[in-house]
Amino acid sequence: MSNIIEIKNIIRDFKLGTETVHVLKGIDLNIERGEYVAIMGPSGSGKSTLMNLLGCLDTPTAGSYLLNNQDVSKMTDDQLAEIRNKEIGFVFQTFNLLPRTTALDNVALPMVYAGMSKTARHARAAEVLKDVGLADRMDHRPNQLSGGQRQRVAVGRALVNKPSIILADEPTGNLDSKTGDEIMHLFDEIHKAGNTVIMVTHEEEIAAHAERIIRLRDGIIESDTKNR
Repeated sequence: MSNIIEIKNIIRDFKLGTETVHVLKGIDLNIERGEYVAIMGPSGSGKSTLMNLLGCLDTPTAGSYLLNNQDVSKMTDDQLAEIRNKEIGFVFQTFNLLPRTTALDNVALPMVYAGMSKTARHARAAEVLKDVGLADRMDHRPNQLSGGQRQRVAVGRALVNKPSIILADEPTGNLDSKTGDEIMHLFDEIHKAGNTVIMVTHEEEIAAHAERIIRLRDGIIESDTKNR
């Protein structure tokens, strides 16, 4: 299979006053199209920084990052924004939904930036909400939905532009264990449909859903193992 992500010697430093903090210290990583990967590590290991780089929310201090054969490590902010909207679907722990907007319009939001017509946006958003089990909740606002339903809306929004990668940051962090299990089942289905899924988590039982677990410690990859 072809690699969707190729990272070579990625370094990320942050300046704090007169000090330089070395967060990522030369990461090499390839992820194949269609893989299901969990990134784990204790607080301060660099996993959130790596997630931000993978999601084109940040650029490395040094090293190269090829996403779908495009070198995103050298792109401008505008180019990165376009890549994020086309190539990457984000799912966050805190859902990040617009509170006064219906589930349908929350899911349709990425397509506004992609320049699609309102009719096309609503048709695609409705289709995705059916896929995530919320066909009967399209007109509800976030405060009328449970935590699990809100996360389903967030997953729908991540899927709506048919991205190359779904990036999930602690996707069950704000959910009880039963609801978390339901969301993880949804991710399993998304992966089975052919999507590349990359998840950051500190919970072993969540990581167990992935086919491959990458563990970071002190800014380097400590281990990279196949789960099954």
